[in-house]
Amino acid sequence: MTPCASRFAVQIATTDDDLRDACRVRMAGYGHHLGEVGASFGQVDHLDVADDVAVLICRDTDTGEPVGTVRIQTHERHPLQVERCVILPHQITSAARAEATRLAVLPGADASVKLHLMKAVYDYCEAHAIEWLVICARSQSLARTYRMLGFQDYLAPGQMVPLTYAGNIPHLVFTMNLPQTRQVWEQAGHRLQQFMLAPSRLVSAPAQEQSAGLPAVAVQVA
Repeated sequence: MTPCASRFAVQIATTDDDLRDACRVRMAGYGHHLGEVGASFGQVDHLDVADDVAVLICRDTDTGEPVGTVRIQTHERHPLQVERCVILPHQITSAARAEATRLAVLPGADASVKLHLMKAVYDYCEAHAIEWLVICARSQSLARTYRMLGFQDYLAPGQMVPLTYAGNIPHLVFTMNLPQTRQVWEQAGHRLQQFMLAPSRLVSAPAQEQSAGLPAVAVQVA
């Protein structure tokens, strides 16, 4: 899988329309197999507009249409959601950390969309001096992608834990030490090293929105 850097662009949601687009992708990505839980992902919730959260959207640069999304929560204001379900070690809870959730891709979208989103997550975390990144997977296919990127199984191999913020659906839990992972990518010549460590293409808010704080949205939350 070779990402096409020119076809997709990832941006931070800063408007009502951006968040609605993200929710539309979530609904399409989760709704068909998570039922009522997936349907709830189609609505903006309180975390989407929290100060310590960024919602990312991947768009097709040819059409401008949203094809993928992911949400990043840092520890600045509140513990990570996963900390309500799993006890993380002191080396993580005492460090700058973030959790990526609500990763969704439109059915039929190019397979590289997930990689563009994960690179954007990496770039966002690096820009915010995040040391540890946590992510969870409900399927083995996602788990393989995360392991390929350098995430480590936090629990015993194959062990899953229900996530209260994801409909109590069992998930695998993964962690990544970002500085160490970067060293591994560079030393081992990881096949995605050139893509993942390329200069960030993540589009952030305009200067006037940054000065007012993110996210600059007023969507009514569920």
